[in-house]
Amino acid sequence: MRKFEEIIRDWLLPGAIVFGISLYLFYRYTSFLHPWGHFLGVAASEGQRLVIFTLLFFQFVKVSPHDLGIVRWHYKALLFQILSFSLLAVLTVFTKGDGKMLLECAMICLICPTASAAGVITERLGGKINENVSYLVLINLAATFLIPMVIPLISPSDELSFWAYVGHLALKVFPMLILPCALAWLIRYTAPRLQRKLMRLSRYAFYVWGVGLTLAMVMSTRALLLSQLSAGAIAMIVVVSMAACFGQFFLGRKSEKDRVESLTAGQAMGQKNTGFMIWLGYNYLTPVTSVAGGLYAIWQNLFNSWELYRKEHPKS
Repeated sequence: MRKFEEIIRDWLLPGAIVFGISLYLFYRYTSFLHPWGHFLGVAASEGQRLVIFTLLFFQFVKVSPHDLGIVRWHYKALLFQILSFSLLAVLTVFTKGDGKMLLECAMICLICPTASAAGVITERLGGKINENVSYLVLINLAATFLIPMVIPLISPSDELSFWAYVGHLALKVFPMLILPCALAWLIRYTAPRLQRKLMRLSRYAFYVWGVGLTLAMVMSTRALLLSQLSAGAIAMIVVVSMAACFGQFFLGRKSEKDRVESLTAGQAMGQKNTGFMIWLGYNYLTPVTSVAGGLYAIWQNLFNSWELYRKEHPKS
């Protein structure tokens, strides 16, 4: 049974990617499903929001607020993500066409919060999980306030005024990024027995992540096929997502001289909540920007796989 579970864990990522792409292609070329298209699209989008909430909730269930604290690399990483996102947003306002789309791809890759699974990888690599989770809280707070203020400037709504759109976005983003933390810590201090049970269930969060990745690939594939982008534009999305991924891992690793601190910073900056990235791009920016999120998921998991292999096979 344990070996079967290990096989599932090893193949969950590539399986979810292939399954998600296949699901959308099956829908696209099966005409009797087309009348259900709107319902299926809403289900995929809202399903992603639920997955993101669940993953963050299980992450915070395991961590006590007393274990958290701010260290030097937190300031560096937070400043980089906020400033780079804001600078690209300014450039996006004055850019049109494929250039605007590529800037939006870079924006979501840079402001996207740390993945809820980053703590797991950090711990396995020998980093500090408490520092990783502390940064997860900080970047979630920053994204919750910054994204609703910036998105209406670069992608205004035809139906809502600026401040109404800000409020609409805040109500969408807040429950996904902040409410899981508040709920998990409320349970910790009011229902400790339930909290202990939830901690035992948190081992299944990995499989929830597989569901989220499947939905993410469905949405990314749809956006790509409907975008009618040229091969050159698609190639540029590949380059932008790859540069953003490996660049943030690299900058995190270079932010501190101490090996453990630099490893922790690299994972916190580079490993992203790609489900949120895809949801944000698909719903509130040029929809094809969600493809950057799907590609980022592939790059970061390839990098994590390589890191874990080096950790477990140091003489290879």
